[in-house]
Parts: sequence; structure tokens; C-alpha cells
Amino acid sequence: MDNIKQEDIKEVCFNISRNIILPKYQKLKKEDVKYKNGTELVTCVDIDVEKELKKNLLKIITHSNFIGEEEYSLNNNITNFYKEDAYCWTVDPIDGTTNFVNGRDKFAIMIALTFKNKILYSWIYKPLENLMCNAIYNDGAFINNNKIKTKTIDTLGKAIGSISSKYWDEYDLEKIKLLKKKFVEVKSYKCIGYEYVDIGEGKRNFAILSKLSPWDHIPGILFVRESGGSDIDFNNQKYDFTSKNKNLIVSNSKEFNSKILEKLGA
Repeated sequence: MDNIKQEDIKEVCFNISRNIILPKYQKLKKEDVKYKNGTELVTCVDIDVEKELKKNLLKIITHSNFIGEEEYSLNNNITNFYKEDAYCWTVDPIDGTTNFVNGRDKFAIMIALTFKNKILYSWIYKPLENLMCNAIYNDGAFINNNKIKTKTIDTLGKAIGSISSKYWDEYDLEKIKLLKKKFVEVKSYKCIGYEYVDIGEGKRNFAILSKLSPWDHIPGILFVRESGGSDIDFNNQKYDFTSKNKNLIVSNSKEFNSKILEKLGA
């Protein structure tokens, strides 16, 4: 798949940001915000952005499939597209919806292009900064077209990162509580796209994750891998968006993942 022009994707994200996202930033009305599935925030902006992304991305590759977070909330069978012999776009229209609703500054558009079980391209776009972070399979990770490499760390006691606070089973939760004390700082941005970019740049060192929805993780996983970082689950398996993943460790290196697994007793 060589006909993807990075400037085309950035233009799509820039226009959507300018026309849909930024006019509503810190200006949402009460009727603009609702709950889906009873617990998760969704705004009119999430829905409008996803529709516009779908329209534009499907023009770039004809006969491709599309999986969006908001469409999935209405029809969870769309993940069957991953099994088809076709290119598939996966989109989180606004990663960090809670931040967006509350007028905070960390939210992003997340896009990935896959074929079967391979992640080919990914994009994480930061609207407030007009910053595009993207990755190309076997070609590297980039921020505004500048290739980047992560920085490694060798001890848990110097590490900064995040740990999912929910969706752990009782057995894993006890281990997670003990592990948390080993790091110098554990704090979530409430926007996993930002965290993946910071792990790729070496500004943060790890994320330990549960409940792995594909739109939240496919884009960032490729970005971290292509920057030199690594991912592994508690069973020593790499992330596979075509399976039901219960947990994941993402960090600057395979060696650091191994140190975390060792402390977890996995």
C-alpha cells in the first residue's frame, strides 16, 4: 500500500479540527454531551468527526472498510471487518473525550490502517498544536515529518508512566497495587494517544493497560513499535487487535517490559 500520502491525512485532520473540533472546544452546551452505554461520555463532536473521517478516508482507499468507536457502540459486529481480505481504517474521533468535555488540553484524533492482522500505518493528530504524529510499518515513527526514536530506561524506580485504574480481575489487581509502588510516578493523561506519543519520544516510559478497545490502541502501538519501543501482555504475547486482549504492557524497550513482567510474577 504505497499510495497513502501523509499530507492528505494531515489535511483531513486539520480541516476536521478547524471546522468541527476547535469551534466547540471549551464551548460545549449541555445538550452537546451525552452518555453511551450508560457510563461513557460522547459528544456531538465525536459523532460529527467520525462521520467526516469515514467520508474522507473511504475516498482515499476505495473498497476499504471502516471501524469507528461511535459506530461500534451501535453495532459491535463491525469488528468482523478485521477478518476480511481488505484494508480497514480504525478511528477514535476524539481520544480523550472527558478532557475535551472539561476543556482540558489533551485530546487527539487517532487513525490506523490495517490489513488482516498487520498494522500498516497510524496517525495521532493533536488539534490544539496542529501536530501530526504518525508511523509507517517498517519505516519508522515521525512527528511533523521528523523521524524520532525513543529513549530507554533501565530501572523501575526512575520510570514515569500510567496504569489503568479499572477492569482488572481480582488476581491481577492485587499484583498491580504492589507494582505501582515500584515507579517514581504513575499518572494518566486520560488520553492514551498522548501517552503513546510520549512513550515513543521517551518522555514517558510505560503504560500498563486493561480493556483494550482497538481504536484506543492500534494507532499508538505502531507508533511505539516504530520508535523502538515494545509491547507485551501478561502471557508474553504481543498485542493482536484481532483477538480479545485483556491486558498489555507498553514501554520504551523489550527489556523494560521484561522487568515489569518479572515484578508481576508473570
